[in-house]
Amino acid sequence: MHAQQDCNAAKTQQIEVGLVGRGISKSRTPSMHMAEARAQGLSCAYRLHDMDDPTYANMSLAGLLDRLEAEGYAGLNITFPYKIEVIDLLAELSPNASAVGAVNTVVFRDGKRYGHNTDLWGFAEGFRREFGTEPQDHALLLGAGGAGVAVAHALIDCGVKRLSIYDTDQNRSTALARQVMRNRPQCMAQSVPDLDALVAQDPPDGIVNATPMGMAKLPGSAFPIRLLTSQMWVADIVYFPLETELLRAAAERGCRTLKGSGMAVFQAVRAFELFTGRPADPNRMKATFDAFDQ
Repeated sequence: MHAQQDCNAAKTQQIEVGLVGRGISKSRTPSMHMAEARAQGLSCAYRLHDMDDPTYANMSLAGLLDRLEAEGYAGLNITFPYKIEVIDLLAELSPNASAVGAVNTVVFRDGKRYGHNTDLWGFAEGFRREFGTEPQDHALLLGAGGAGVAVAHALIDCGVKRLSIYDTDQNRSTALARQVMRNRPQCMAQSVPDLDALVAQDPPDGIVNATPMGMAKLPGSAFPIRLLTSQMWVADIVYFPLETELLRAAAERGCRTLKGSGMAVFQAVRAFELFTGRPADPNRMKATFDAFDQ
């Protein structure tokens, strides 16, 4: 059965929302949304739909969306590995989602499904707050999947002029480099097949891990630890655990680091507004996130 947590708030407005993905049983997103709703006098339920749960063994993404829309959900957050797959199941995309080619928030309204991407703004907001003064001429992005496409565009919006992209599927990293240059022509983006060669010949100012590597269920580092230098800043979008192997090694070498909590909180801030029509308090949502045991 899916996990359920309910808001015990005034019944002036009942909101049903949820998260769809794999390996999400320990997500902090439900608590952030429900605490914020409670603070605003809303009654809500935020449910996890973990496709790794045997309950969903025979359920397709399309079938799940059909069911939840019929049940009256206001919307859904979408995470790994469905951010690109979900697009074919939607009626319209926001400008951000269309440019990025990935969706992490779906709103059900007036019989239609609208796709949004709050990851882009979420990562950019956390990045600016932590790395606003760091050198940003050249960044290395690890991962060209659904999260990576949002992070790539966010990095350019934050001032990165040259973006190197590494993915185990080089066709995907090449496609993302071309996409970024179409959408952000002020940037030079390239696919890189060899991380050792890149660091030796043109070391990046900073590194962002936008792969699931480092999650509790996928331990390890997508970037070779031996290539880290103290001059690099290092960011990770993984937030369970908050200190991934990559971030731990970076901190030991004296690098400035950015944990995945920034993107997690700020994308939720924007998603809450899309679900409810009300602005969220970022500090309040961050306090809820931080209340978890680290």
